[in-house]
Amino acid sequence: MESDSPVSKKSRLVHSVDCTMEEAPCTPVGVNQSLQWTQWQILDSILPTGGFAHSYGLEAAMQSRMVNNQEDLRSFVIQVLENTGSLLLPFVYCASKSPDAAAWVKLDQLLEATLTNEVSRKASTSQGSALLRVAASVFTEIEALQDLRRTFLGSKSVSFHHASIFGLICGLVGFDSEIVQRAYMFVTMRDVFSAATRLNLIGPLAASVLQHQVARDAERMMQKWRDRDVAEASQTAPLLDALQGCHAYMFSRLFCS
Repeated sequence: MESDSPVSKKSRLVHSVDCTMEEAPCTPVGVNQSLQWTQWQILDSILPTGGFAHSYGLEAAMQSRMVNNQEDLRSFVIQVLENTGSLLLPFVYCASKSPDAAAWVKLDQLLEATLTNEVSRKASTSQGSALLRVAASVFTEIEALQDLRRTFLGSKSVSFHHASIFGLICGLVGFDSEIVQRAYMFVTMRDVFSAATRLNLIGPLAASVLQHQVARDAERMMQKWRDRDVAEASQTAPLLDALQGCHAYMFSRLFCS
């Protein structure tokens, strides 16, 4: 009877746990594990890159009554993902495949000429410059990031567009191109849903549910537009481009774009 007492059970449980902890081998973190931690940090919303200051045209779409409810939001996000895949994913891919300064400068200059919408162009350069600043401060072991920032900081020859900077940083960190492209699509989707929540279009829980549902569409878009050269970059949603361009003319606005 005494062996079945609560005290005895507790003692056996503590002893069992202690044995398990003592027998657990302590293995060093490998390269793949380190890359995963870095990947999660790059995708973490706490990284101060300024992405949450932009709504990807959602605020303008709401004020123009083109997005009014959850179904409209779902359609809007899918169109944003389609346009991101067709227009920006080629720059992300090429920058990650050739993560060096010379190739990045050409991609950045080409993207500057490609983005004709002033609002989206300013949003891209703002996020890109912030991402490079943060990455150079966080990933101090990557000397190429420090050199890049020192060389081009204040230079008028580059604009630090977000897509090319994102691909470059992920390529220097060591991510393969598929992960880089999927990560960029995820960041875009995450930021739009965050904007929808702060605009009170949808609640946090409903936004999480909808994001989980739209993830299948995001993967489909990524597979559709992945591994393309910048020569194939194209605009598939001109209405989104027009909406985002209207953002600067709104009397009252919460977001920068």
